[in-house]
Amino acid sequence: MKMKALRLNESGSLDSLIVGELPIPEPGPGEIRVRVEAAGLNPVDYKLVRNGHPAWIYPYVPGVDAAGIVDAVGEGVTTWQIGDRVVYHANLTKQGTFAEYHVTTAHTTAALPEEITFEDAAAFPCAGLTAYLAIERKLHVGPGMSVLIHAGAGGVGGYAIQLAKAFGASQIITTASPANFDLVRKLGADAVIDYNTENVHERVMALTDGRGADAILNSINRTTAQTDMDLLAFGGQLACIAGAPENVADYQPSAKSFTIHKLMLGGAHQSGDRRAEEDLATMAVQFMQLMREGKIDAMVSEVITLGKIPNRLAQLAERHVAGKIVAKLKES
Repeated sequence: MKMKALRLNESGSLDSLIVGELPIPEPGPGEIRVRVEAAGLNPVDYKLVRNGHPAWIYPYVPGVDAAGIVDAVGEGVTTWQIGDRVVYHANLTKQGTFAEYHVTTAHTTAALPEEITFEDAAAFPCAGLTAYLAIERKLHVGPGMSVLIHAGAGGVGGYAIQLAKAFGASQIITTASPANFDLVRKLGADAVIDYNTENVHERVMALTDGRGADAILNSINRTTAQTDMDLLAFGGQLACIAGAPENVADYQPSAKSFTIHKLMLGGAHQSGDRRAEEDLATMAVQFMQLMREGKIDAMVSEVITLGKIPNRLAQLAERHVAGKIVAKLKES
């Protein structure tokens, strides 16, 4: 039996991605096979297509986010049955989710409530759970706190704004281009800084009456993470996704108290820590409860077909995408 999939025969270029056929995979012990209804696109997808991974076997199928229906269960799996609706963040070292069928571990998978569509579900795992890990688990954002969230129109940033709002942050500051000002304000931002034309440092310090932000989420790079340390209030916390500050030990002034968090959501799959792996499913359930309560919007900006994924990944690489792009795998 064959399935349609987005194949990568060698890493290095998005042009190497082609729609083709591959054998339908079989679940092993502790695994389930999912008929993928929708798969979310993320920056990690184009980065891995370009750089590859030592564990990959070619042809490789990229993609880490999926929502669908359990199609088969492996030996020892008792938590899922054929026909169950599920959503999950997949292991990037294994074959990915841009295919009609995908095999994943049963214990990292969450049940998808009927009131959440496959498209909305597929949009959130990588970006939404990263934001949740930062805002709720690490930064413990709550009432009385000022929060700076970089790139508020992106997946992680957009979910983080909504989470900070849901958890009662007193002041939410974000950076964005003018074209996305209305979007981030709708998501819950109190103040928006145009990172292209404004001095971010001066604006943040002015908005916080010279204190700095109690919490900062940086999804940009090491350079901006380093400068973010100057924007932290005393006792503040900085959560980094795309690289932590290089100079922490020698940071001045030494009298400033701060905490740095380096986040890597997908690392749970490679950790060998069963509790960390299961927590991916736990966080997904908690995140979806906020969606069901109307506190989190999935931010789906476009639903595409399998064949359009390479083009949209190229747009992601150019940072020209607001919200989340989702590929619908099931033909209508």
